[in-house]
Amino acid sequence: MRGVTSAAMLVALDDLGLRGVFDAVYSTSSGSINAAYFLAGGDCWYPLTIYFDDLCTREFVDVRNVFTKRPMLNLDYAFEVVLETVKPLDFEQILKNPAEFHVAISLVDSLTAIGPHEFESREDLKAALKASCWMPVAVPGTGVFRGERALDGGVLTAHPSLLAIEDGCTHVLSLSTKPIKAPPTRLPPGRRFSVAYLERIRKGLGQAYVASQFQYRTQRKQLQRWMTEPGDGPQVLDLAPLPWMKEVGNQTRDRDALIAAARHAHAVMAAAIQGVPVAEIRDGSFRSVPRIVTVRTANGKRIG
Repeated sequence: MRGVTSAAMLVALDDLGLRGVFDAVYSTSSGSINAAYFLAGGDCWYPLTIYFDDLCTREFVDVRNVFTKRPMLNLDYAFEVVLETVKPLDFEQILKNPAEFHVAISLVDSLTAIGPHEFESREDLKAALKASCWMPVAVPGTGVFRGERALDGGVLTAHPSLLAIEDGCTHVLSLSTKPIKAPPTRLPPGRRFSVAYLERIRKGLGQAYVASQFQYRTQRKQLQRWMTEPGDGPQVLDLAPLPWMKEVGNQTRDRDALIAAARHAHAVMAAAIQGVPVAEIRDGSFRSVPRIVTVRTANGKRIG
């Protein structure tokens, strides 16, 4: 659900006419779905409402299931109902887009992070997106991608911008969903539970996850330095919610919190692109206001 942040940032890019300027897009987890809608074309505001209208219900998120063997996140509902019929994702248009679309996936048995971008078909792309969203603990077991056990790309690649830099991208716009602040020095209790869970799935997977998390904490400091002290290496702009902005929980169903997070993220991106001082965001003189439009639907599909 924290993906509402990067979704709103993409809306701001679209509003400013910058959808077509990227040679490649790297994504993971819910960010891969956001990126997919971004590359598919159409009005980016409409798929953003998925977070407010379609996912903040018990049909998708039910934390009570932590005490059962049922998933806390219902990926079948998200992929087979929302993406297929409620707010259909145009997979074919994504496949036609000249920009490379990399979807980060964690392969369980080889302990490898991959970012495939050459998809053979609609089904192949959909399988990659679903595997990238297979969040440990919240979704029991593992997903499957091209015959291999797979999990959320964030397990072994804490941020997809790192894949872009590894691939030699020279100018990187990094969209982060966690506020800019000093990272904790140790894993929080919830993460430690995740480590134990991953170790049960595959020995060494939990420790690989820990290594990825601490590597990113170090690398994010570098990303922040590149913003103010660009050198001869890649030119990186890492945008994120500002320190006073409340972080959205992964399993929140608070619609007001989601809308507030979207407004904040949209304003951060718009301000960065247009050179608006941060102080104007903080005092409210520069802010984003969601658009409200009317639509008609038939059998769950938008018709106008």
